This record gives sequence, structure tokens and C-alpha cells, in this order.
Amino acid sequence: MNEKLNSLFTPWKIGNCEINNRIVMTSMGGTDLFGWMEINHFDRDGARFIKEAGDNHAGLVLPGCQPVYNPMYGQWLHKNKKMFEDLAAWMPGFHQSGAKLFVQLTAGFGRSFTVSSMMEKLYTNKALRFAAKPVMDLDRITASASASPNRWSDHVPSREMTREEIHEIIESFAESSYLLKQAGVDGVEVHAVHEGYLLDQFALKYCNKRNDEYGGSLENRYRFAAEIVKAIKEKCGSDFPVSLRYSVISKTKGFRQGALPHEEYIEAGRDMEESIKAARYLEKAGYDMLNCDNGTYDAWYWSHPPIYMPENCNLDDVIELRKHVNIPVVSAGRMDPYTAAAAIEKKQIDAAGFARAFLADRRWVTKLINDEEDDIRPCILCHNGCFNMAHYEGVPNEQDLYDSLHLSRCAVDAECMQWNKHYIRKTDSPKTVRIIGCGIAGMEAARVLALRGHHPVIYEKESHAGGILNAASKESYKGKLRQLIAWYEKQMKDLKIEIHFNEEIRSVNEFPHDPVIIATGAAPKIMRSIPGHEHMIDAADYLKSEMSGENIAVIGGGLTGCEIAYELSLKGKKPFIVEVKNDLIAMKGVCLASSSYLREYFTWKNVPVFLNTALCEVKDNEVILKDAEGNTFSEKADTVISAIGYNPAPLSEMKRKDVIVIGDAKETGNVKTAVWSAYETAMKI
Repeated sequence: MNEKLNSLFTPWKIGNCEINNRIVMTSMGGTDLFGWMEINHFDRDGARFIKEAGDNHAGLVLPGCQPVYNPMYGQWLHKNKKMFEDLAAWMPGFHQSGAKLFVQLTAGFGRSFTVSSMMEKLYTNKALRFAAKPVMDLDRITASASASPNRWSDHVPSREMTREEIHEIIESFAESSYLLKQAGVDGVEVHAVHEGYLLDQFALKYCNKRNDEYGGSLENRYRFAAEIVKAIKEKCGSDFPVSLRYSVISKTKGFRQGALPHEEYIEAGRDMEESIKAARYLEKAGYDMLNCDNGTYDAWYWSHPPIYMPENCNLDDVIELRKHVNIPVVSAGRMDPYTAAAAIEKKQIDAAGFARAFLADRRWVTKLINDEEDDIRPCILCHNGCFNMAHYEGVPNEQDLYDSLHLSRCAVDAECMQWNKHYIRKTDSPKTVRIIGCGIAGMEAARVLALRGHHPVIYEKESHAGGILNAASKESYKGKLRQLIAWYEKQMKDLKIEIHFNEEIRSVNEFPHDPVIIATGAAPKIMRSIPGHEHMIDAADYLKSEMSGENIAVIGGGLTGCEIAYELSLKGKKPFIVEVKNDLIAMKGVCLASSSYLREYFTWKNVPVFLNTALCEVKDNEVILKDAEGNTFSEKADTVISAIGYNPAPLSEMKRKDVIVIGDAKETGNVKTAVWSAYETAMKI
């Protein structure tokens, strides 16, 4: 192991609980021990994930947040004794790893509860709302500190919680913590004066307009969180450790308005001055640790950093807070292990939190210890598998129900939390399998086939691997995508997979006796009906060449177009975006944490965005556009980039039963769809 990482692997204490290293796996929805958005039970998949993290040298492991009042079916967590008995039977096996386990309990989501179209229909129809109450009482589970708008929907507002409801939650925290202690759990974490969840809504002035003892002064606004820890300590004893998930600064301008890195703004929530006072108050109330980041659901990119956010984005604020408290402080948010180790060495923080890295590779800490860093499969910060809650103009959460109920899967690891359907099964009939295309889908198929015992052979017309991801990874902030390509290239080498570069296959009939996987990707859509379309540059071609002038028209405001415009703006160019829909990135699968960052960046930097606008013509140094009212106008453009999407581009001869099309060659998608379809295909051969 690199000696610069030594401080990460030293012991520390939370209260009287000693932890063998300073790597904390922080909570992620879907890795719960008692189920997620379903009837409470001891969850074997969640337990498997948690144990694998412990077995692979996470010092402190935090499962996904567990509501003390379940949004589904209205169950109180502490009333299901059987699952605590199952947990008690499982705990000795977990503790064999040497890791410690704190279970994160949440008071709820309040106005941050993720509302879907179905929920809107339930709420706005009085008869349906009444009928749905036993399963989903939206009036109760969206209740907040004060009446306020939901983060996702204008149709499901939040009402003010009653004192009785507050006291019920406090009691359940105490009772649930006691049962967890009896089951052998090492501590609990209270979720959360963090990320704009319910307890944070009580703490933040722009959310809390109450006139009782839970509103007004700092002490009143943080009273709910303080009373929870006092109740836990009274029930479980003063030596039972209690952590608090805590956002140092809200980074929020107001409802549905975040503040980007380096942006000047007026804080609507918790600034550093209040944060220091609040942290001292909460320490005095009894909390033994602060597990820190920044942000709210209104500034979600701080709590769930997309690829555009800087590494270690919350660290400086956590370091400042650490100077003012006497309990351990953990910093989370795109943490780099080396930066974390240096901060721990300087006693600026006590430990570092990591989350999605464990989804992409449960063994990443073990590999770090064993000097196998180049074998760590990187998290690419896409949110496509773990948190693909999309939101844009006119819709609440645009997400399939299956995805809503199955969080914490991973775009780059098809097996993660899907072990029942994605697993390596050795073949008893090895075959030579021809793969046409050495992009991510082709390499994933080859990797799985080789692990199963087949002999994959890849043919690639270019001189290098990566396919369309080579272009997609060119932008300055896309280092994680470049790491993913490098990881796949290493897997191909380690598995001794035969690859023929600079060899274009034009027909599957070249392989009449072998199964064939077509992974040839997609071809760009061309706006042939637009006069002057031949002067446009396809997005992928632009990314490879980076040719551009000063004023650049980006046609298409989907994710690709917005990322190109973002990169151009970072370079000091003058891009503008033309989009026919009523919002940017109006598509499923792109998490609000990512899309809101880009939308708010363009507003901040005054990047022109023309919505409900169509391209009519491309001329020398200008484009002719038409708005929703039918008015035409021109904009100066030295370069015009087409980012309107792609069409599958498989080989034409695919009628044989042993020819399978995968990835973008079958249906255009993203890294997740490419990896998962490749894995599933390789399993079937």
C-alpha cells in the first residue's frame, strides 16, 4: 500500500466505540437492512452488500437510511420485533470482519419526498387519496416543519407537522435504537440535519416558519434533532454512540434554487456562522460524531456530486467546522483517498466517507491496500444505476417504478444488488464467440464470457478500444470515464482476450460457425431537411477534434448538448443552446443532481438557452431559428454542433439465431444500458 494512505488505516473512536480504520461507507438508499419502500423485514440483499463492505476493510459501515415511520404501509420500525431478532442472528458474522455497524434512522423526507406522477394522481383525487392511505398516506409522509412546496411537484404540497407527530417520531427513534443495541449494532446515526430532509427542514429558516417551541430561534429550530439524541441516550445509555448526518452549509438560495461552487449568493439556509453554533448545540445535546457534507435537495449536487462537481467538494467547509467541535467529524462528497489521508494526518478531519465507490467495486479498499489501484473499477458519477431520479419542466420524478424501488444498483457493475439475475455461471460448453465492436458493451460482453469459460474474440475497425466513450470522455471533467476505459483495457489484457484492431467486419457471414455479438454502437442523426445541414459538426466528431470558433451553436439540449456547452463555457467560448422541448435535459435516467447543476450553471454564466425553438437553416456564420410563436430570428454562429441524438447502427445481416445485438447497436442509451445488456447477453451463451 502507498505509504501516503497510512493515516486512513489508523484506529479512532466514536465515544467508546473503537473503529479499526478511518474509511466510512456512508448510507445509500437501497442498501437497507430492513427493506426499502416495502414492508419492513430483514433484507438479505442489503445485508449481503453491507457485509461485503465490512469484509473488504471499510472501518465503519452505514446501511441505507431506515425510516422510523415507513412511507409505505405506515409501519413504525420498532414494532416489528422479528426483523431485529434476524438482525441479532446476523450480527456476529458481520463482526468477524472487524468492521463496526451504525444503522442510520431517518425521521423522514418531508417536502423532499420524491413524488411521482402516480402519487400526484393519488393526492389530487380525494377518493384515491382516501383509498391509498393504508398503503401511502401522502399527507403524512410529506408533512414538513411548515407548509411548503414539494421539491418535485407543485401538486403535492407539504403541511405543517403537529407536535404529536413530532413526539411519535422521537419515541420511535429511542425504541428502535434500543432494539438495535439489543441486536448487537454498534451505534446509530440520526438522519438528518442534512440535505434538506425532514430534520433539516426544521433547522432551516426558509423552510421553518413555526411559532411554537420548534420554530424561531436556533435552539428551537434544532430542538427536534436535539430531543431525538436525548431520548436515545436516555433509553440506550450514555455510552451508546449516536452520530448525526450533518450538512455544514446548505448552499441554497431558496426553494428549488441551489448555489454552485464559487458562485456569490445570499444563503437561505445554514451558513458557516450558524453551522458552528448549531454543531456546538448538537454536540452538547449528546451527539458523538458529525458525518458531514453540504447541500439540500434544492442544491442536490452538493450531497450527490455529479461529474461536474470538483473532487473533495465539501472538504474545506468540514475542515473549518472541525475546528469548533470536540467530537469526531467525517467528510464526504467525491472524496479522494489521498486527499482524505492527508487531511486526517493533519488532524483536520477524523475520517472520510465514501459511498458510490462501493457500488462500483465492493473490493476497492482491499485493492487499495494490495497496491492494485489500477484494478479498481471506477464510479463514473453518472447516477444512472443508483439514483436516476429525473426531473424537468412539467413532470415530477420521471422514473420507472422498478427503478424507484431498486436503488443502489450500479451502471458499471451489473451484479451490484442484482445478484439474483446477474451472476457468473461457468459454462460446460465453451465456445468461440465473435464480438464486433470494442466499445464498452463489446468489452463487457468479452469480460463476462471469459470469466464463464468461453473464448471471446473482438474485432474493432478503429485502432483503439472505447467506442463512443472515447469521444464522450474528451471533456476536461470526464476523468472518471477515461479511467473506466483504462479499467476495461486492463481487464482485456488480464483475461488474455484476443482483440483485432483496425479490422472492420462487414458481414456476420464471415463467422458461419460461431455465435456473434454485434456491439457496433450507433450513428449520429442527421438533420437532412435543414438547409445547410452539411456544415454542421456531429457532437462526437467535435469532441474528437475540438474544432470550433468563438460563437458556437449547440443544436440539442439533451445531456450531450448541455455537456458540450458546459465545456465550451469553461474554455471561455460563447456557446448557446437550441432545444425544441420546453426544458433542457428533458429525459429519463438523468438524475436531478446532474441536470439541475447544468441548468443552474447556464443561468449563472448567462449562457443563452433557446427553449421551444427549432433550427430552420444553417448559413455562413449564423443560424436561423424559429420560436414557439412562429417568429424567426438569427444568431451568430462560427460553428454549429449537432447534438440531436443517435440511431442504432448494427450490421445489416443479423437473421441468424446465434447473432445477438447489444448496447447502442440495439437501442441507444448510456453506460448502464450498454453494460447491463452486454452482461445479460454474455450470461445466455
